[in-house]
Amino acid sequence: MLKIISITQLILAILLVVSIMLQHRGTGLGGIFGAEGNVYRSKRGLEKVLFNSTIVIGTLFVLFSLSYIFLGAKLGS
Repeated sequence: MLKIISITQLILAILLVVSIMLQHRGTGLGGIFGAEGNVYRSKRGLEKVLFNSTIVIGTLFVLFSLSYIFLGAKLGS
């Protein structure tokens, strides 16, 4: 059981890194000096799907991590 949770954690970790890296931030060189010039707008299309999937993957990763800790302590491994 712990092996399945461990493999699932690894897959979720890779998916989480990929989904975070795919999110685009429109900051240019001015962001380094504090002149970001953000325009607040709502997320649409693929950007919204990617944002929501990142939240779901992160939540699943935390839940699987906690279950691994609790099952490992229960089984003594």
